Formats: sequence, structure tokens, C-alpha cells
Amino acid sequence: MSQAALSDTTTETTTGTTTDAATTGAFPLTFSLTPSTMARTRAEREEILADPGFGKKFTDHMVSIDWTVEEGWHDARVIPYGPLQLDPASSVLHYGQEIFEGLKAYRHADGSIWTFRPEKNADRLQRSARRLALPELSESDFIESIRQMIAVDGDWVPSDHETSLYLRPFMIANESFLGVRAAHKVGYYVIASPAGAYFANGVAPIKIWLSTEYARAGRGGTGAAKCGGNYAASLLPQMQAYDNDCAQVLFLDGETGSHIDELGGMNVFFVYGTDTLVTPRLTGTILEGVTRDSIIQLARDRGLTVEERDVTLDDWRDGIASGAITEVFACGTAAVVTPISQLKGPGGLAIGDADAPAGTITMALRQELTDIQYGLLPDRHGWLTRLDVPADQA
Repeated sequence: MSQAALSDTTTETTTGTTTDAATTGAFPLTFSLTPSTMARTRAEREEILADPGFGKKFTDHMVSIDWTVEEGWHDARVIPYGPLQLDPASSVLHYGQEIFEGLKAYRHADGSIWTFRPEKNADRLQRSARRLALPELSESDFIESIRQMIAVDGDWVPSDHETSLYLRPFMIANESFLGVRAAHKVGYYVIASPAGAYFANGVAPIKIWLSTEYARAGRGGTGAAKCGGNYAASLLPQMQAYDNDCAQVLFLDGETGSHIDELGGMNVFFVYGTDTLVTPRLTGTILEGVTRDSIIQLARDRGLTVEERDVTLDDWRDGIASGAITEVFACGTAAVVTPISQLKGPGGLAIGDADAPAGTITMALRQELTDIQYGLLPDRHGWLTRLDVPADQA
């Protein structure tokens, strides 16, 4: 539904299905709508969309769904975007029981709105929920919550090249209780922010900083979950990266301190020669990225050999020195694919050439992936889900 179609008194409902076997079983989930009385005008919205940045401005509405041990998931609604009311004793504020996801809505040339592999995000949110002792939201209700956002705030999806509407579903423990146990009361929300290029300089090779003092995650920890604590742990070394003229920070594994793990918010790939792609294997400390999985599939489609295995810092250094490693890049939902020109680190470490151009394979994979997302290439793997029509018509 476009913003213009809303009225201050309109209430609409859409029914989905939620399953919470631990509590109430399957039951219909109904979304109510309370339109914002302070929605931006078309002119105000277009001014924001002309230069959206990333994660700086937000749409007029948000999704909110409640969960309790007694009732399961209930009270699904689309409401005006605004502050959350949290008791000072809310569990999330004290024990960090929180998870989130990130995906995008893309406007195609015909004006339709699509998203990319949302079922993978739904699955990862469920896995993150299990690790953080939070309730699982079904795939169908996860995707429906995104549809509900687009039904109300679809006009916020930009149409310029390399732009999108970034969608941030998240779940927090909001029970007021200071005991150390899984919360009995949880909130799930979706907010949305129009997004331009993730890096200020656009798609250009970046330098990254090697953190040798800090680890992102440890064995048996929450590295494979998409939770705020993992990102909080990366912020201090990320500041060190900025201080050393680097755009991102790279972590080694916390157990041996020798294997490449991942960047603060992205997975990393190495191109060997012209026919092999190597990425660190999933060990439980690395986030299983949707973009990572998609790049692996597209590389195999091209006939490239893809290896998921341990990669050491020495492998990187020696591979660059010998010419065996020809390209390095990072990938993630926000940045998509970003070429890496050089790894810097303490003691004058410098692997690669800071002035190296983006690699051919790196940019070809990026172009193919974004062309699929924006509807410019056939969706041969069935990765796209249309959002601006009801689920039974998509």
C-alpha cells in the first residue's frame, strides 16, 4: 500500500501462520495497522532518497510482534516508527539477549519490489534464536513481517543504481527480570532504512587492518549467531582500523590465532589464479553469510573450483608474494562485494599493494549478483521473492 493510500483511522489485517511447539502450537497471526500521523510528505521522502547514506534515516513505520511463554507469538502490528518503551530491568539491557538480521528490498525497472533469499535470513534468525535462548519465528511469519513493511512503506524503496531499502528485523528480551535465565517475554521488530553505497567511496578496493590483540568469537561462543555482542566486540579493533587508515578490521581465530576468521561484518574470499575461489570454512566462529553462500554458488556456476578450508595468515602472505593469490575480496549484505587491496597490521605488516585495482573475478561476481538482485539477469536459482503483492500472488 502506498503512503498516499493510508488514512489516520485505517486498520487492516493480514493473516499468516506461526508455530511455537513449545507453547501454543500453530495458530493464525494477524497484523493490525496503525498509520503514522507524522509520515513524511512525498517531497521530504524524495529529499532523503536522493542521498540516503546507510542506516541514517528510517521509514515512517515499523513492525512489532510480542512473545511470551504463556501465549507464544501474538499481537502482530505495523505501527508508527518511534522509540521503544523498555523497563530499566529489561533483560536485553543487562545480559545482551538479542539477535538481528539484515536484508534488502530492491526496486526493479518495472517498479516492482523484491527481496533476495529471505528464507535464508529466516533460517539464520532461527539458528541465532536457538543459540541465544530466544523463541523461533517461523519462516512464513518472518517473510510476512517484511511484506507488511513494504505494504505500508513501499514508497521508501529507492530506484537509483546501487540503492535499496535496508531491512533490519531484530529480536530482544524485554522481560523486566534481573535473574540470569532466558527471558519469558520477547519482542520482535522490523525497521527499514533507505540505503546508498555502504562505503563512502563506492565500490573501490579497501585496506583492512589485522587485529592481533582481539578475537571476534571463540570456540563454543556465539560467532555463528547474528547477535549484537559479536559486533560490540569488534568496535574497538574497528576503531584501531580507522586510526590506521583502514576501512575494516580482520580477525583471526580465537583458538590458534593463525587462521583467517572474518571481518567485523563481512566474510572474506581469496582468488587463486583464474579458476579457484577459497574462503575460510565454517567453524562455528564464522557467520554463515547469505551473500557468502550466493557467491559460492555463482562461482561454481562459472566453472570455478570453490574450496572452503582453513586459510592462515602465512597462506595469505605467501600467496600474494608468489602471485598464487590474484584477488581478495569481502562480502556481506550491506556492502555486497568489496575488493581488498591490502592487509595492514601491527609491526609494519603489509600484505598486498594498497594501490592495486579491483580484481576481474571479484567485480564479475559482484556484477552478476547485483544484476540478479535488481532483476537485470534471470533468477535461475529462484532466489528472489516479490514483496509488493500478497504471498499467494507472488
